[in-house]
Amino acid sequence: MPASFSSQPNAPVTAEEEAHRHIQQALRLGRYKPGERLIAEDIAAEIGTSRMPVREAFRRLAADGLVVLRPNRGCIVAGLTLDELYEVFEIRSVLEGLAVRLAIHRIDEEVLDELERLLERMERAGQSGSSDWVVRHQEFHGRIYALSGRPKLIRQIAALHVVIEPYMRIWFDYVDKPLSSREEHAALIAALRSGDARHAEQVMQDHILGTAPMLAEFASPSRR
Repeated sequence: MPASFSSQPNAPVTAEEEAHRHIQQALRLGRYKPGERLIAEDIAAEIGTSRMPVREAFRRLAADGLVVLRPNRGCIVAGLTLDELYEVFEIRSVLEGLAVRLAIHRIDEEVLDELERLLERMERAGQSGSSDWVVRHQEFHGRIYALSGRPKLIRQIAALHVVIEPYMRIWFDYVDKPLSSREEHAALIAALRSGDARHAEQVMQDHILGTAPMLAEFASPSRR
């Protein structure tokens, strides 16, 4: 789970959790490609643990849909078809819209100022051509979701972001930064400032659903 989404940042880390975070991070960054087999022994050696925590991490990742456990082939990195990509965005639109609706009564001027600063950081990353834009994007959204006060909802949203992040990075490679990024995120801040929960929910849903076709174009195998 990205740090900005974590609801228990100081919780003790078990060997299984360390393995899970290590693999999840590698998946987010596109280090492992769809269809690639993950070798428990190799990953265990990388992080200095035994195979068992890595195998338990595989099971958790499979439950999240990030990998597939297959007889005689082991752990295989899952990939998304274009239909599945759209489905992830449809689910995100519902969950993230709900998160915004729950968060809005906790949003004050201090939070709005912080979101403005996070948006500036995102914009600077985009202008520099740095793929750090994806991380800044998650920080922006994660700050909003953290205010929903629903840890399980936050975890579900985070899992969807992990699935989609490699595709976001592919997108970023093609377009220095999403062209409408600043305007759309500024519109989100304006919706939050309005205090209208339903309006803010709709703006978030429209933002997410509008991104799906653009990302799908750049995630298409013909463009890689």
